[in-house]
Amino acid sequence: MPGEMSRPPMGRFEEALVNAGDGAFVVSRDGRIVLWNRTAERILGWTRADAVGKACCDVIRGCDANGNRLCYRGCHVMSLVRMHDVVQNFDVETPTKSGRRVWINVSTIVLPGARPADELTAHLFRDVTSTHRILELIQDRREREAESPPPDSDSPLTRREVEILRLLAAGADTKAASAKLHVSPATVRNHVQNLMQKLGVHSRLEAVACARRRRLL
Repeated sequence: MPGEMSRPPMGRFEEALVNAGDGAFVVSRDGRIVLWNRTAERILGWTRADAVGKACCDVIRGCDANGNRLCYRGCHVMSLVRMHDVVQNFDVETPTKSGRRVWINVSTIVLPGARPADELTAHLFRDVTSTHRILELIQDRREREAESPPPDSDSPLTRREVEILRLLAAGADTKAASAKLHVSPATVRNHVQNLMQKLGVHSRLEAVACARRRRLL
């Protein structure tokens, strides 16, 4: 029909994707892998025979930094693709065939078809594990520094406890403090419990008032 968009034949893209320096795989509308290139095999260990025909989420079992599953049937990315919305590049942690966990950064390209059922989605990815490991080391160092007392201070509180007290004094709750400090709510609650014990108080309001009297803030 005039004006109808036909699906680009895979032959036009297959050679470029197969030989790409990035890992590449193509997923059909039903979420199954129809193409898997050599770089994908090198990065993740899964061969073409392992991957093609499998559900994408059964091969790329991606999680975020907190271990929350990102790859599942009808995942957020595929929902955005179906809505023809923009998919920003994103990082996921996934196990290789050998079980080693790696971080990959994924970009998404939609290959439209004449019918929705013909639509294909290409994912290009590269190994960014070393970058994540460096960031983890930096974060660990910051956490260790935050757990130490401020220099030249008689304060019984650690740097992190003082940070949390300042946030409490500004009206932040546990959720807001955890988001600000990039730690879990449980970690914030533990710090609050510790600092209240050190200050000899029984509530957050008392902790803030005591810290102000003792000029710890």
